[in-house]
Amino acid sequence: MEYDIEVGESVSSAVIRGVSALRGSDPRTVRPLAEVLDPEALDALFDARADDAARVGGRVSFVYNHCRVTVDNGEYLTVQLLETAPRITRDCNGSL
Repeated sequence: MEYDIEVGESVSSAVIRGVSALRGSDPRTVRPLAEVLDPEALDALFDARADDAARVGGRVSFVYNHCRVTVDNGEYLTVQLLETAPRITRDCNGSL
């Protein structure tokens, strides 16, 4: 599922909404994001700079509520159920 983060919407709120929409649950009933990572730190990664200039670029991915979540540029969110998300596999020597 892809989700455009709305102007004025925090990245952490978008993550909760996107994950709950994909899982078909109420946003108030999903596991607290703070149990996985610091929501304020996530928001700060994509906030405007100290001089109010917009940040350009940036990507972060993490697992939350059995979903792989990727935030691109603080504008786009991709949420995949872990059962359908591509997995990184290693061979018996530990190589990718």
